[in-house]
Amino acid sequence: MIYYKTNEEVELIRKSNLLVSATLAELALHIKPGITTKYLDTLAEAFIRDHGAIPAFKGFRDFPFSTCMSVNAAVVHGFATDDELKEGDVVSIDTGTVLNGFVGDSAYTFAIGEISEEIQKLLRVTKESLYKGIEKAVVGNRVGDIGWAIQEYTEKQNGYGVVRELTGHGVGKSLHEEPEVPNYGRRGQGLKLQDGLVIAIEPMINLGKKEVFCADDDWTILTQDGMPSAHYEHSICVRKQKADILSTFVDIEANEKKNSNLCSTYY
Repeated sequence: MIYYKTNEEVELIRKSNLLVSATLAELALHIKPGITTKYLDTLAEAFIRDHGAIPAFKGFRDFPFSTCMSVNAAVVHGFATDDELKEGDVVSIDTGTVLNGFVGDSAYTFAIGEISEEIQKLLRVTKESLYKGIEKAVVGNRVGDIGWAIQEYTEKQNGYGVVRELTGHGVGKSLHEEPEVPNYGRRGQGLKLQDGLVIAIEPMINLGKKEVFCADDDWTILTQDGMPSAHYEHSICVRKQKADILSTFVDIEANEKKNSNLCSTYY
């Protein structure tokens, strides 16, 4: 069942998403070599609760953390651990909030210290592909148009692996609503997009091959070839002329530049 949101509901979803964005921006100030992802997860949960919301991920299908902390070859759903981040790592942080009964969901990949030009390009292209997908999220297009735009740019033009097993999704009162929004597809195929559809678009792009596997924790998804992956996500509302992006990277990117421990050379 697909639920189209009223304008009032979209504004409530926006508030929840902007809190997710603020949470990621706060974490951007703290990421550095030697810090643990478990510490960052604790910071995120405190920030969310201090702003009157609850973490959407914690307890969802028994997931034990408030964030997904996916480092290097981990694509998504990584567990926060006591392992220290180090120079050259990339970490995707995905988190969500529930505020006023509605969910926010967004993700961003951070690079710690100096990283290779190859990985810089992976992050840049993945982020750019997110916006190429968003450009297609307008009334009259179809879900396949979104996936096609992402796949065309990342896989066809740049030779990266587009993960098939995981997709974007609807967002509303539940964290994962219909429809699924794959990062691959054919133009003109799939659900026709209508005004008021709120979806999370989230390219998960591997530097190497597309194949992945699930770790022994039954959550963490890893690249099969051990090469790094990147992940960026916005929640958006389908509109007639241009998609309405409900989350934002503006403060995240600003804080990323303030933090000398993070690499921001791929803008």
